[in-house]
Amino acid sequence: MALTKTPICDFGKNADDFRLKSTDNKILSLNELKGEKGTLIMFICNHCPYVKAVIKDIVEDCAKLKNYGINSVAISSNDQINYPEDSFDNMVLFSKEHNFGFPYLIDETQNVAKKYDAVCTPDFFGYNQNLELQYRGRIRELKDLKPVRSGDSDLYLAMKQISETGKGPEDQVPSMGCNIKWLNN
Repeated sequence: MALTKTPICDFGKNADDFRLKSTDNKILSLNELKGEKGTLIMFICNHCPYVKAVIKDIVEDCAKLKNYGINSVAISSNDQINYPEDSFDNMVLFSKEHNFGFPYLIDETQNVAKKYDAVCTPDFFGYNQNLELQYRGRIRELKDLKPVRSGDSDLYLAMKQISETGKGPEDQVPSMGCNIKWLNN
């Protein structure tokens, strides 16, 4: 596991469209998933200790953000052959185990992760209503792989601000996690 940090937010960069299979076997596009006031696209996986440390926070934040017109979607782009814990069947189990209230999509070709320049799990991309990037930061501080819970998360506050103003916070702390497990092409 290589610890990787996300680059700084490329404010205004447009979201790339995609069509991916969800854990309930539907093919979903970005256009079908986007929210009225914003969209949160998360690159996660099942096995990463950083994702596991914050998955409860992710599920709770996404549920609260629905009240602000923000839709959320998670995408797993990891190599499933060398990392079988990240297989589609295990994605189905992981999403049920953690009561995902948002679609969990598989990016088997890794083309979507490459288009987004996703680098780690978790990697959060917060878009405004025009699908312009406004947040590329962490969910919250972690200390020894344990979330520091002092108030609302950075992610929640940023996405709430985006829903209200269309703009994300200027100061953002990078997300960090395991590097995406790329296919050996």
